[in-house]
Amino acid sequence: MRTRTVLTSGGVAAAAILLPLGAVESATADSASAARQPRCGTPSGKDFPIGTRIHGGPMVHHPGGGFEQWSVDLTNSTARACRNIHPVIVFAARDRGLNPARLMLEFYDDRRARWQPAPLESTSEDELIGVLDSDGARGDQGGFTVPAKATLTVRVRLSVTTDTPPNQVTVRAAVVQRRGGDGDWVGESDDYRFAVLDDPGDGATITREELATTGSTSLTRLAVALGTVLLGGAVLALVARRLRPRRR
Repeated sequence: MRTRTVLTSGGVAAAAILLPLGAVESATADSASAARQPRCGTPSGKDFPIGTRIHGGPMVHHPGGGFEQWSVDLTNSTARACRNIHPVIVFAARDRGLNPARLMLEFYDDRRARWQPAPLESTSEDELIGVLDSDGARGDQGGFTVPAKATLTVRVRLSVTTDTPPNQVTVRAAVVQRRGGDGDWVGESDDYRFAVLDDPGDGATITREELATTGSTSLTRLAVALGTVLLGGAVLALVARRLRPRRR
């Protein structure tokens, strides 16, 4: 497959994937079905309809130290269930050395009652992204369903390989409602930051002030990252119809 860069109506760059004709035809029915699903919130709304929060994660990950758990809360502020919801986890490192081979991201799938891998990919912005993609029914294009006026908590865990160099990492969750061949941007979390450090016995320390200097992931860079997301085996151009201000 080949990639090309396109612009949305809002001027945000995203990577689109040129799929073989047969793959496109086979996905037509599912795409049409998903496109008819009710939208999550209203396009004219000031705030994102899915309030998103990352919490419970450690301040430090030690290379080779095994999995550390945290959670992603998805809060539906609307009066209707939001379906086909896909949280996209974006990692932005201060220094080079963070790549998909050095991180393992998993989430707990309540439907299967087991941990599922969320494969990571690199983006053109030197970030890593992984999709928390609960299978669901293929005709429903997978994803999570967040009930009306309720919060769904997705448990996540992350491990770092032994050869990962010290670094400071910013994590953000961008939330997409998949709609046929593209998607609506329906939520975004604040930053969660952690350090990758050697064993404490080596004398490595980090302060909260140092973590606070880690660069943030901008809205535009998140939109670029969404363009290379793998969902249900098909690569989609998931782009925001417009950049909505974050809820404060």
